[in-house]
Amino acid sequence: MPPRSDDFFAQDAVSLAAALIGCELYCDGVGGRIVETEAYRADDAASHSFRGPTTRNRAMFGPVGRAYVYRSYGLHWCLNIVCDGAATGSAVLLRALEPLGGLEAMAQRRKLDDPRLLCAGPGRLTQALGIDASHDGMAIGEPPFRFRRAEAPGPVSAGPRIGITRAVDEPWRFGLAGSRFLSRPLRNVSG
Repeated sequence: MPPRSDDFFAQDAVSLAAALIGCELYCDGVGGRIVETEAYRADDAASHSFRGPTTRNRAMFGPVGRAYVYRSYGLHWCLNIVCDGAATGSAVLLRALEPLGGLEAMAQRRKLDDPRLLCAGPGRLTQALGIDASHDGMAIGEPPFRFRRAEAPGPVSAGPRIGITRAVDEPWRFGLAGSRFLSRPLRNVSG
């Protein structure tokens, strides 16, 4: 019997952020290979959960393997996957995907056709996949989502997170080494 997908998400945020590299995520058949993530732990000053539960971050304190979707700077949606055990407030931000399915829908939503730019960045990723507040709290392993673990993960690079002002030196940003679909290059190779 294969392991349940929520068991995979029950690991700490830093471990899950690295383990997600190479996995595949689709929403209504549109998606691809996860190539960039960032970890956010409950005890992390940069995390939305640092000060405890709010209306905005309540999904972070729910079951593992759920989507935490929020609006960033009032401009675009960001997708995170809740992890580390129920009610902990830890999650992994999905920063970039390598588009594999539904490229036509992505290009239409993003109003461009350069595959490298379709999902390179958290806001681009959610726009391309059609993810918004209605997906907040949904299980990543159930429709409209489809999640597949990596069969043979490639080499993972790690470095500091970007776009934050607190805990900026934590090396909790992970990417598929050499991927041309990252939002920004990563230089420190680990794993």
